[in-house]
Amino acid sequence: MPRGSLLFFPGRGDNYEKYLESLEEWARAGWRVTAADWRGQAGSGRLAGDAVTGHIDDFDTWLRDLGDFWKLWKSEREEPHILAGHSMGGHLVLRGLAEKYVDPDAMVLSAPMLGFIGRLPASVMHGGAKLLTKLKGATTPAWKWSEKPGEIPEGRERLLTHDDDRYADELFWREERPQLVMGPGSWGWVERSYASTRALFEPGVLEAINTPVYLLAATDDKLVAFDAIAEAAQRLPNGEMLQFGDEARHEILREVDAVRQRAMDGTAEFLDRVAPAKN
Repeated sequence: MPRGSLLFFPGRGDNYEKYLESLEEWARAGWRVTAADWRGQAGSGRLAGDAVTGHIDDFDTWLRDLGDFWKLWKSEREEPHILAGHSMGGHLVLRGLAEKYVDPDAMVLSAPMLGFIGRLPASVMHGGAKLLTKLKGATTPAWKWSEKPGEIPEGRERLLTHDDDRYADELFWREERPQLVMGPGSWGWVERSYASTRALFEPGVLEAINTPVYLLAATDDKLVAFDAIAEAAQRLPNGEMLQFGDEARHEILREVDAVRQRAMDGTAEFLDRVAPAKN
């Protein structure tokens, strides 16, 4: 008898191959595991008119995709049903839960993109993104990738993980499957990101979610705002947060063994408690 079923979604610019180690560990624990990539990412092509820029017209497009996929997936999988996501994937599955596109028994979020690092209020940053989207065009890359197209930016590893081997694994997949290569997000993606994250933090939205949600977060994350994750954990009626310090970077599930195992063990304990196996 399977332990249950788990569906995982990666983040912006990600691909599920990066998480095979964690997916296999969940499978060995008895979960029937599925992973999926978002429209316009990984091997599904790009939506901005070039080969690398990450673009979406609106996050609602991804939410509709999520809802459609969830209905089919859930109908074919054993209970309990667990939904997990990393970074942007974590943001989207949580918003999908808030807006009733999905109804998992429990949710696991790894460094979810619930806010961005910056000194100015999100409303001001969102206003700036709207202006730049209008001036530069929605599909224009919002930041520089590298001096040479397709080349990994210098210092990128220091944003993601302390583990050289796990970082090298991502580079292996990019070389093995060139269609996975993805660069910066578009200005349209940036503007829609602010709109979507702000929508989640509207009064009463998080408070209305009764599903158990487990959040993994690192105070030293340089890509998403730790404070926003901590606020979400407090506002969710059944939210719990496992906090890491400067021993972890953004990709907690791809960190050095001690960090990663703490995250995996904490997740397992949480799921055993809130979504026990069905007899």
